[in-house]
Amino acid sequence: MLWSIAFDRLGVVVSDLYFVDPALDQGADGAERGVRLELRLFERDPLKGSAYSAVPIRVDRPIWRLDLLETADSEPGSLNRAHHHPQFAEWNPGRRVFDPELSADPVSWLRRQFDSVEDLLAQTALEPGEVPPGDVESLRNAAPLVLAAVEHGLAEVAAGRAGLAPDESAGFVRSSWL
Repeated sequence: MLWSIAFDRLGVVVSDLYFVDPALDQGADGAERGVRLELRLFERDPLKGSAYSAVPIRVDRPIWRLDLLETADSEPGSLNRAHHHPQFAEWNPGRRVFDPELSADPVSWLRRQFDSVEDLLAQTALEPGEVPPGDVESLRNAAPLVLAAVEHGLAEVAAGRAGLAPDESAGFVRSSWL
């Protein structure tokens, strides 16, 4: 599953996720499943055909990430590994930030982030002017759509229809669009 919404430059992508990295200290439980949301910069590339051709759209650089994850063998909805990454260095996420409120009520926590989206963006490594001011207001106004996509993704993971392990896994696994 991949869901996206974009404004002039800023956008949101949401996907289910199944992840295990044997090189990480993930404890005895290992694999994680859940929903990932990223704020991304979007780009319009030059047309590849006539003036009527489809516009190439690039989901580009990540600027903030929310991982609503839980151990794969935990009770669905435990979100015992939920965290966010306030910053990225190029394409690599910064440190994981855990917040008990995030695991307890992820949708309300995310709603508060969108209510004060300027504060959220101020935590990131964005340069001034990278995001048009209208995008900030558009993101805030789109919060109900984004929250609905996250709730849908979490429900699909809980029902066992998303965030699934691939049939064959040996070592590192990242099954997701994001």
